[in-house]
Amino acid sequence: MNIQGWAEIALTLGLAVALAWPLGIYMSRVWNGERTWLDPLMKPVEGLFYRAAGVDPTRSQGWFGYAGALLAFNLVGFVVLYGLLRLQGVLPMNPQGFDGLSPHLAFNTAVSFVTNTNWQSYGGETTVSTFSQMVGLTVQNFVSAATGATIAAALARAFLANRGTGVGNFWADLTRTTLYVLLPLAFVVAVVLAGLGVVQSLAASVQATTVEGGQQTISLFPTASQLAIKQLGINGGGVFNVNSAHPLENPTPLTNLITAICINVMGWAAFFAFGRSVMAQKDVRALVMAAVLLLGTAGAALYIIESQPAPALVAASVETSMGNMEGKEVRFGVPSSVAWAMQTTGASNGSVNSMHASYMPLGGAVTMFLMQLGEILPGGIGSGIAVMVLMAMLSVFVAGLMVGRTPEYLGKKIEAREIQFAMLAVLVVPLSVLGFSAIAAVLPQALAGLLNKGPHGLSEILYAYTSATGNNGSAFAGLTANAPWWNTTLGLAMLLGRFVPAMAVLAVAGALVAKPRLAPSTGTLPTHGSLFIGLVIGVILILGGLQFFPALSLGPIVEHFDMLQVVARF
Repeated sequence: MNIQGWAEIALTLGLAVALAWPLGIYMSRVWNGERTWLDPLMKPVEGLFYRAAGVDPTRSQGWFGYAGALLAFNLVGFVVLYGLLRLQGVLPMNPQGFDGLSPHLAFNTAVSFVTNTNWQSYGGETTVSTFSQMVGLTVQNFVSAATGATIAAALARAFLANRGTGVGNFWADLTRTTLYVLLPLAFVVAVVLAGLGVVQSLAASVQATTVEGGQQTISLFPTASQLAIKQLGINGGGVFNVNSAHPLENPTPLTNLITAICINVMGWAAFFAFGRSVMAQKDVRALVMAAVLLLGTAGAALYIIESQPAPALVAASVETSMGNMEGKEVRFGVPSSVAWAMQTTGASNGSVNSMHASYMPLGGAVTMFLMQLGEILPGGIGSGIAVMVLMAMLSVFVAGLMVGRTPEYLGKKIEAREIQFAMLAVLVVPLSVLGFSAIAAVLPQALAGLLNKGPHGLSEILYAYTSATGNNGSAFAGLTANAPWWNTTLGLAMLLGRFVPAMAVLAVAGALVAKPRLAPSTGTLPTHGSLFIGLVIGVILILGGLQFFPALSLGPIVEHFDMLQVVARF
């Protein structure tokens, strides 16, 4: 642990937030239909999509119609991707000769990529063909990210409206976010990454001669193009099984920094875009500050924990100054691994450059806890800020109860209907995580997939369902999840974690859009100062900490004390 490590962590987080500000302004212009510098190129393409689909982009939909369009689009995407994966063996661009996926694995994978989770119960380079990667998974990386952005755009319009009726047009929001934001950014980042050594090839593999003179087959894929959108879209699923720990996917410290920044930059950009769209930049900056404080504190805790040598090495009198290096790339070390881990679990990304299962027990608990807070630090594109706004609404509701006033937020009265839907969005996470985990902890079919027993085995279960419900996608690598129980229940957890909060947010938008927009009064709680920031942090920690602390106590916290007890015997 040294000043260079602290600086690296701070730089990664600071650059992501700083770059997000101009991107957020641009994203807001796209949401609002304002003119952008890409209009001459993209307007004709955008119009072509609308004419082909028979969509009138100027027709605003009510929240129910907007939600129906969102669900229908994602249902079609699931069916198409499921069929593609099942029929992979007879489809073109399969130089590896891979067969189609089993029904339960295809279900899990299709749900995973449609919900922006990118949980992978398989090794990418040994299971999924080039065609499936490019046409199936990469396409969903774009449109699932754009789907999250549409939720925030609809909510922003609801706050801005004054006795309105519609929250926007889902098809227009989806198309514009994809064409104007994600596609050009992903193109630029993919070219940069390919230039820095990330592989981009349609060949199945290449033969290499090792130092000892042996032959090695190295798998190749169009990695740079998928890597760019998997990070910018806060998706996370990699071409290779070890994800961004693979030297062909993350070859240098520079590619590591760029891709680590890309994990969160669009999530923060959605915060700033929301603030500009509702003309409440100061209020949303307070939410950014709350999220940065929580994420930065978690990152600091991770760095302190992982900089300590493993107790077993200390007990064996083995001297090391590198900290806990199990499961980490020597070329990245502890700081780069921790900076990535906090970013990927604070966002709903899930890509990794180190193995979280090999972290110290308390380090694994921190990564788990970041996901259990609701994936709002900053979470996915749009989905993160949308749930964070619900947290802010709950905060003003609590404050209103204490002073006996009807709470207001961003010019709208927050009443029973909005709070009910906000609680639905918040409570689905512990319901799914703890419910599925409780069943898996006693079911033989589920326990068969665990590499470890005892507290670490429980941590594997908790982490899996936390990751799935939070639409994160990372895993404790000891779990063998390619089995009917795990593929099915994790898929159901992903669906619950994605679409229940999405529908709740849109229902809140539908309630807010019809209300009058109020000017602040002397009795309105300021929602941009340090007092409100502290209140929001408190609500987030209570909803996350109190619900999950008992389960964490039985998993990583017990494992921590067990580890110390075992070492003390030597």
